[in-house]
Amino acid sequence: MKSNRPYLIRALYEWILDNDCTPYILVDVNLPNVSVPDGFAEDGQIVLNLAPAAIKHLLMDNEAISFEGRFAGVVQRPYVPIIAVKAIYAKENGYGMFFEHDPLLEQENNEPDDKPPSPDTPTPRKKPSLKVVK
Repeated sequence: MKSNRPYLIRALYEWILDNDCTPYILVDVNLPNVSVPDGFAEDGQIVLNLAPAAIKHLLMDNEAISFEGRFAGVVQRPYVPIIAVKAIYAKENGYGMFFEHDPLLEQENNEPDDKPPSPDTPTPRKKPSLKVVK
């Protein structure tokens, strides 16, 4: 069974925006594959503003959250695996959800990747085959 965390994060994100609030996520920066700007984390955590006015190109899928944002005036592209999201909440009132340890996410992260290779990885090409159609 898949973890419900990515689904809850997306739903709460929409709910926070629908209530004209600012969605923030709390991230554990010590977990593998977390990529956030240096110098902004405190005590192994960072709070990221996901408001549409603050970021561009937001991608929230079942594996991670990524976007383009400015940190001290410099454009950066943070990458946050779903397992590293500890909370999503509204800045204005704190409403949202904090997440406990999720063994389903650990299991998903330990499974071998069935993903296709990245676009930078060359893939062997098959010879084209043509048929005569009448």
